[in-house]
Amino acid sequence: MGKRKKKFDCVQMKNQIQKELMREYQARKAGFTSYADFLNATANESKEIRIFLDKVAKAKAKTAAKS
Repeated sequence: MGKRKKKFDCVQMKNQIQKELMREYQARKAGFTSYADFLNATANESKEIRIFLDKVAKAKAKTAAKS
């Protein structure tokens, strides 16, 4: 099988997301004690990220219960 041409560049996408987050942080940094606090608050504002983190927590709890 031949290689499929990617429709996007993962590294470029990551860099763009990081730039956008930094721009948002610069605009809102007065409301946060650190960049990490900003990232955590931003993640908590996202329904998709909250659902994902809930799934991760449940999987960890299930794994810990088996041990």
